Amino acid sequence: MTTNKDLRAPGLVLLVMLGLLVAGCEKKSAPAAAPPQAGPPEVSVYTVKAEPVNLTSQLSGRVAASLIAEVRPQVGGIVLKRLFKEGSDVKEGDVLYQIDPARYEAALAGAEADLLKAEGRSASAQIKGRRMTELKKDDAVSGQDFDDAMSALKVTAADIDLYKSAVETARINLQYTRITAPISGRIGRSSITDGALVTASQATPLATIQMLDPVYVDITQSSAAMLELRSALESGQIKNADGETKVRLILDDGSRYAEEGVLKFTEAFVNETTGSVTLRTSFPNPNLTLLPGMFVRAILEEGVKEDGILVPQRGVTRDPAGNAVVMIVNAESIVEQRIITAARTVGNSWLVSKGLAPGDRVILEGLQRARPGSPVTTVPFVDTPAAPPAGK
Repeated sequence: MTTNKDLRAPGLVLLVMLGLLVAGCEKKSAPAAAPPQAGPPEVSVYTVKAEPVNLTSQLSGRVAASLIAEVRPQVGGIVLKRLFKEGSDVKEGDVLYQIDPARYEAALAGAEADLLKAEGRSASAQIKGRRMTELKKDDAVSGQDFDDAMSALKVTAADIDLYKSAVETARINLQYTRITAPISGRIGRSSITDGALVTASQATPLATIQMLDPVYVDITQSSAAMLELRSALESGQIKNADGETKVRLILDDGSRYAEEGVLKFTEAFVNETTGSVTLRTSFPNPNLTLLPGMFVRAILEEGVKEDGILVPQRGVTRDPAGNAVVMIVNAESIVEQRIITAARTVGNSWLVSKGLAPGDRVILEGLQRARPGSPVTTVPFVDTPAAPPAGK
């Protein structure tokens, strides 16, 4: 027979279990404790300062010989001998070719003979002229005979000058049979061989001599950049201490050329097609490293901007309109966005001409946490060099 006590026992157990369940739910639904309030984000800043900045421009150019002479004959004839080694260095006046001189020697001998005959006629005319002069004093000769004698004297004197000129011309032509180097330099290949017939002032040169020490490097610069530089120099924004622009070279393989050059002159016209101006620079070339036609990059030292402001490139971005902008931290530690004028790059920095002043703090690290108008805490920026590769 079931008693009331037996019926109450399961119900009691059920009540206990429901109580535990309700307590667990209430415990789970209790709100979590709020996290501690975070402070302003930390950013690394670079403090702007004014400092002297050496300004340079890198322009492309080509090497050209400082002197070029094309060797051509000034008289015609058969070339008896080539007297130089192709590709060698020659000095001014060295004999390069010998043309057969036989007919020019004969021409000189004939001119000298004609001169001797003219001098003989002149001597006879002078004797006759003196005699006629004495007779004229005593009126022993007619005026016509006297005038004829004086005229003959002048004609023979003119003949002497004419034949002297012919002798000199023949002598010069004989000298031209020895073709000499007009300048010192390196001579190229010969376009003729022994036994070839050449003519005076022919179109094809026999050889070409180039002076390779020093050499010229012709570079091009836009007319706008040239005007900007000239304006900066005239206004005193850029100073050139000695008035002479130094130039350095980077060769086609990326190496630096050891010698330093100078700017010689600027062309007086602008190329209508490219809008550029040609600048000619001069470089010593003792080891003949620079050869005509070689492509190089020239670094022109324009001058020094005494109060230049440099900002690392990592701190400069562009807005949708293309303006260069930086994030700065003002005196109240509030982030501000500022538009600047980045004139040019200098190394890994921008040269800023407008928008920044000494003392401004530019954010370089933590830009993703910096919002205009929000407070931040600042620490000085420290540029840590990249770690070397493993094993180095």
